[in-house]
Parts: sequence; C-alpha cells; structure tokens
Amino acid sequence: MFIFDPMWFLFMIPPFIFMMYAQSRVNSAFKKYSKVANMRRITGAQAAETLLRSNGLSHVKVEGIRGRLGDHYDPRHKVLRLSPDVYSKPSVAALGIVAHEVGHAVQDKVGYSFMRLRSSLVPAANLGSQLGFISVILGVILAWLGMEFGLTVAWAGIFLFALVVLFSLVTLPVEFDASNRARQMLRNTGLVSVQEYNAASAVLSAAALTYVASFLQVVAQLFYFILLVSGMGRR
Repeated sequence: MFIFDPMWFLFMIPPFIFMMYAQSRVNSAFKKYSKVANMRRITGAQAAETLLRSNGLSHVKVEGIRGRLGDHYDPRHKVLRLSPDVYSKPSVAALGIVAHEVGHAVQDKVGYSFMRLRSSLVPAANLGSQLGFISVILGVILAWLGMEFGLTVAWAGIFLFALVVLFSLVTLPVEFDASNRARQMLRNTGLVSVQEYNAASAVLSAAALTYVASFLQVVAQLFYFILLVSGMGRR
C-alpha cells in the first residue's frame, strides 16, 4: 500500500534525518559530560533532593530506575525517577537532567497551564496513536476496494492522529519551560560553576531538539495522510 509510496518517503525522510541528528546530539552531549564530575561531587539523586527542597517540594520522592535516559517526573505519584547514570553519578550531565525534571515538578506545583493541558490530552493522544494510523490504513484499503464509507473511516483516522500532533505541539512549551527553569535553578542555587552551567545547558539544548524532531515527524505524517486521503476523494 502507501508504505511504498515515494511521496511517503519524501514527507518522512527529512524529519527522520533530523531525529537521527537530534539523537546523536543528545547521546554525544550526555556521553561527554557524564564523564565530567561536578565541582561538588554530588550525585544526581543528591542534587534532586537539594533542588526539590529549595523549591518547597520535599514531599516529592526520588527513585532510581533501570534503563538509559529514562528520567522523568511522575505528576500522579509525585515521584522523580532517575536512570542509573543520573541517579548515582556525580556528573555535570546528571545535574542538567535532574534540574530539568525538577523543573517539571515545579510546573506541577504552580499549575503551569501547558502542563495541565498536556496531561488532559494524554487519553486522547493515546487513543490517536493506537487507532489513528490503523483507521487511516483501513479506510484507504476500503476506499481502494470501492467502498464509499472507506473515506469516512480514513478521515476519522486523520482526526485521531491529529490529536497526537496536538499533544506533541503542547509538549514543546512544557519541555522548553522546564529547561528554562532548570537553567535558572542551577544558577540560583550555585550548584554549578560557569563552565559547568554551560555544559549542563548544552545537554538541555540537545535534549530539546528531540522534542522538536518528534513534533516534525508527526506533522509530516499527518500532512501525508491528508494529502493521500484528499487525493483519493477526488478520484
């Protein structure tokens, strides 16, 4: 089917290349600065406790998890979960990542509007990611077989997939704001020197590219779906 459509590759290859670039930037920055010990010799877990206390978030727990770069803040359970290379190592990279996740905890505390919006979109985005693609494929197949309602199914799939795009769009200000809060926290608490701040900021900037790349990928996929189904409707 359209998986082999040259137009699909035309839409999807550029954002795919950008995603590969973004991932390489993240891996390179993390690998480089995870080998650089911070001046205070504090681990990511210790830095998290310090930053949480300074923001009145002592009730937020800090836990270690398995996996690489799976660090995240869980707003439902008020838990900061850190990967092994961040939780137990006193690196500059760990400080940047921890500060970013604490930034999310601060967003949760102050009721940051985009974070609330993103949380409300989670069920719809999950539904869109699970059924949107399938509905478009099914609708295209039905339309190709001559069934008129196939286009309706395909457009319904496009609507569902658009929810994924909306979620990805709202994610951008959430992540950028968390990184800005992270930079401010690192400066205000004195956890880093000027050189360490620049290194931690480089890690944050590299990570931000991955969210932009993810957004571009789903936008390209949505535009391709719209072009495909619109073209079938004119036949």
